Amino acid sequence: MHNVFSGKRQDMETRHDRIDQALERFSGGLNCTQAIAATYGPDFGLDPEQALKVAGAFGSGMGTGETCGAVTGALMIIGLKHSKVQGITFLSRDRTYELAAEFMRKFQARNKTTLCRELLGCDLSTEEGQRQARKEKHFNKRCPKFVQDAAEILDEMLKD
Repeated sequence: MHNVFSGKRQDMETRHDRIDQALERFSGGLNCTQAIAATYGPDFGLDPEQALKVAGAFGSGMGTGETCGAVTGALMIIGLKHSKVQGITFLSRDRTYELAAEFMRKFQARNKTTLCRELLGCDLSTEEGQRQARKEKHFNKRCPKFVQDAAEILDEMLKD
């Protein structure tokens, strides 16, 4: 399998490079959530290997067609950047939720929905829907756009 951490440096400065890096990781075999988390997570203290582990169950709308994995990956990064905690107390709930809602609105403006099953046009919670997605190559044909959209929106939001 292609090493998704080889080639480009992880501390890339330009917006275009980060977006390309997320797309390269996705096309290299990571799920959509992992591609976003592994690209942006290290900037906020998330080790790439840990990013892959924590994001592993979130791809394909958590494997059931629910919230798009690229969206959940971006929300993880928003949480890493903006969540303030003290011990086990969450001190920045309102601001973090506000930014999450902003991300969701921006993604929906581009794609009409954040639900994987609606983005792909098949129900991934069923074997039939999973077969359809594979047969029609939705993960290769449709998902890169959603990874790119999530990366573009996230990249813009991280500037603040």
